[in-house]
Amino acid sequence: MPISRSLILGLLLAAAAMPAAAAPARDNAKGEASLAKMLAGRVPGPPVDCLTTNRIQSSEIVDRTAIVYRVGGTLYVNRPQSGVESLDRGDILVISTSLPQLCSIDVVRLIDQTSRFHSGFVGLGPFVPYARPDAK
Repeated sequence: MPISRSLILGLLLAAAAMPAAAAPARDNAKGEASLAKMLAGRVPGPPVDCLTTNRIQSSEIVDRTAIVYRVGGTLYVNRPQSGVESLDRGDILVISTSLPQLCSIDVVRLIDQTSRFHSGFVGLGPFVPYARPDAK
C-alpha cells in the first residue's frame, strides 16, 4: 500500500515542529531558575490586582516567565496571563493607562531595545508580593 504525499508531508512538518516545541520548555526552565534565584530568602504574600505606578522603583523581565516590579523592599511578581512567550530581557515595557495604577487587566507592549520595533505584548495577571521575612 503506497504512502500518500499528504501523509509524508504531515510527518515531515510534525518532525520539524518538535525541536521548536522543546525550545520554549528549556527557555522556561532557565527563566524559572532565574526567578527562583531572585526570590531566594523571600516569602510570598497574598496576590494584589494593582500597583500604584509612582511607587514602582524598577521592573525586570525574566525571559518567558514573569515581570518583577520592585516597590520598596518588596518584589511583585507578575506572571502574564497571555503573551508570556514574548517576554525577553532585551525588551522595554511600555504601559498605557489613564489611571495611576498598573492592574492585572492591563496589557503591556514590548519594544525591542536595539531596533525599537514592537516585539510583542503581554496581558498581565495578579501581582504576587515577595518580601523578606521579619527578623525576630
